[in-house]
Amino acid sequence: VRIKIYTIIDGTQIFTRYFEIENLSQDKMNLSRLCLLSGGLENMQKNRFIYDNTIEDFYSLGYFENTHWAREGLFTWRKVTPDTLTIDSRFLRDRFRHPLIFLKNNVNGMMYFAQIAYSGGCRFSVDYNATHEDDDTYISLKAEITSYKPLVVIEPYENFRTPEIHMGVIMGGLDEAVNEMHSHTRKCLPETNLLVGFGMGAEHDMSVECTKDYMRQAAEMGAEVFLVDAGWYCPPGEQMKWGEYCGDNYPHPDRYPDTIKEISDYCHELGMKFCLWADIENIGWRSKMKNVHPEWFAKDIYGKRADSLVDMTNPEAALWCENELARMIEEYNMDMLRVDNNTSFRSYYGIGNNGDCLSLRRFNAIYKMYDNLRKRFPDVIFENCAGGGGRTDLGLMKYFSHTWVSDNQRSPYSVMITNGMTMALPPEKVDRLFAGMGCHDQGSFDLHMRNTMLGHMSLNTIAPYGGEVNPVQMEFVKHSVDIYKNFIRGFLPQSKIYHHTPDTVETHKKGFSCLEIASEDKTKGAIAAFTLVSPESDVFTVFPKGIDVSKTYAVTLDNSRETFEVSGRQLMTHGINIRIPTALSSELVIYKEKQ
Repeated sequence: VRIKIYTIIDGTQIFTRYFEIENLSQDKMNLSRLCLLSGGLENMQKNRFIYDNTIEDFYSLGYFENTHWAREGLFTWRKVTPDTLTIDSRFLRDRFRHPLIFLKNNVNGMMYFAQIAYSGGCRFSVDYNATHEDDDTYISLKAEITSYKPLVVIEPYENFRTPEIHMGVIMGGLDEAVNEMHSHTRKCLPETNLLVGFGMGAEHDMSVECTKDYMRQAAEMGAEVFLVDAGWYCPPGEQMKWGEYCGDNYPHPDRYPDTIKEISDYCHELGMKFCLWADIENIGWRSKMKNVHPEWFAKDIYGKRADSLVDMTNPEAALWCENELARMIEEYNMDMLRVDNNTSFRSYYGIGNNGDCLSLRRFNAIYKMYDNLRKRFPDVIFENCAGGGGRTDLGLMKYFSHTWVSDNQRSPYSVMITNGMTMALPPEKVDRLFAGMGCHDQGSFDLHMRNTMLGHMSLNTIAPYGGEVNPVQMEFVKHSVDIYKNFIRGFLPQSKIYHHTPDTVETHKKGFSCLEIASEDKTKGAIAAFTLVSPESDVFTVFPKGIDVSKTYAVTLDNSRETFEVSGRQLMTHGINIRIPTALSSELVIYKEKQ
């Protein structure tokens, strides 16, 4: 066997690590353990720093506490106590925990942080070796790929490439680490297309007339891309059963008698780009494809068919998926493709013909497919989704402009999800939705809009099909979209982001969340402040972090649309008092250098 270890640096404080494992023999080779990085981080002699042997307070671990759907990005800190602590993603867990950790040394100010760039099972293990009796403490980290064993069977003379890990270390706080990671990921991920999107899906009747009505509403709101979401291929009235019809990637003739080209053309006439949704890796039980190729379906660990999942390790099946997406892009005149994946995490871990777990080969095939499609269609925008935030990792994001990070748009969780997922990914990569998907259930109109404004903005309908739009609401939407287009997105792709309330457990207790973005040159920025459930107060003081104390700023409070001038030094020392008089509401603060 020949093993090549690649360690790549790019000018940031982050390095990228992966292996190539080459089987030089004539026999198959089992790979049963794979640690992308493993070893000691540091040791300390605690009596040099502190007299009290409070070893339980030396280190804190930051991570996403929940693995379940609709709980993506809920970030928290926990103490690292002497023992081994493991954080698992996807394997034997649900699939909605982004594989990211921060390890903070509370004594000397060191911060270690890492992401595993892989869509399957992975684990971080932190081993803390310390006792009250001994002066020396030791801490080490292991990042590994997890699944059933063997992970993969490497064929004779095959050269197998592993997933990547991205890791950094700084002297500094959480936001310094986050922004350093964003500087790195912006170099290794595709350029983000920040067009304002608008989507309609199966909760509407999706008829041609309804679609055109929403297209007109979208254009008035300022949308630049119109998405027809899941259900467009279903018979009329059956669109809410969209998962059962996956695989039928053709417009249903009873829904679109003149084919989907009619609404595609209308979308383009209104000056918007056209997007369709697909879940290409699944074939539903009502699909015409269900029994065409039974050998294309993945199998579970017992050798039984795994629901509707296509076996992407089958070259014929993978080629069909790729060509089907290419056909849709060309035939339906698509400017953007939204790819979803709705499956159980258990389906990732079937057993192949060689007796290995198919997870690694499955995701390598998926990455290859999207790499091929991006090369075939360089002008098409690729948006990722996976039942919400099931596949937001850097392994998949190499091939996508931006990603849906959660299906949960209901406050207060929607706000906390935005807060957390903008730690994992640069804010311009993070899709958040205004209106639709339960936004209207609770929380103020302005809260839901502002929850989109520091990331990748997506809109939905504010009036039912055939209904009259509330002019006050429409004015606010157009006003907010104008701020996004003409102020925020100009510096968003290079922005620094600051999480004033990073720990969602503490944020939930206090009832207040605050996020800030600022330009690199500190000439402009925006602060989105939110009250959550039962806020402690109706006045909160926020100290902007993206400012220069030598500058003078014009500060606008968007609720009242009033502007005042203040020095950067005063902003740093006294902050901005933000009054939000009720729960589940918001304020947007805009600041820019006074010329």
